[in-house]
Amino acid sequence: MDSNEQSVEWSVVQSDIGPLLLAATGTGLVNVVFHARPAVRDKALGHIRTRLGAEPVQAPGSARLAEPERQLAAYFAGGLRAFSLDLDWSLASGFNREVLRELAAGVPYGTVVGYGDLAGRVGQPGAAQAVGAAMGSNPLPVVVPCHRVVESDGGLGGFGGGLETKRQLLALEGVLPQPLF
Repeated sequence: MDSNEQSVEWSVVQSDIGPLLLAATGTGLVNVVFHARPAVRDKALGHIRTRLGAEPVQAPGSARLAEPERQLAAYFAGGLRAFSLDLDWSLASGFNREVLRELAAGVPYGTVVGYGDLAGRVGQPGAAQAVGAAMGSNPLPVVVPCHRVVESDGGLGGFGGGLETKRQLLALEGVLPQPLF
């Protein structure tokens, strides 16, 4: 990797679900973090620093972040149903990465999949709980749509961004009714 790829640029953008931290390397978008107020943002940047061995640099409006920002804005406006971004999978590995890649490729906008079903898709039919753990460690939520993974009985399951955020994302995609107020 050249030094450009190892550098990490980040910015916080506003969205319908609150502030999102976006971080990118020369390879692509590496992290999306919900509720990116200062304490959460600083913890996430520390995690990136530790995991990637690079000092994240605040870079609002940078070329690396322009396309992720544009596509997320289009998604929240209802005009984008599939992200087409370069992704840097450095913050996911092993089984988690395999599950997240399957989720990104195989669960389109406006649909949901059960934890057990997703486990079966990656050849581990008994690994529903491990799929739940993979969703909880997703470094690229919204773009890699862990909000689309639900319990087999129709329950929402868990969500790192909070269940209200999961409900809002599923409502945006037409899976759940919009809240009445």
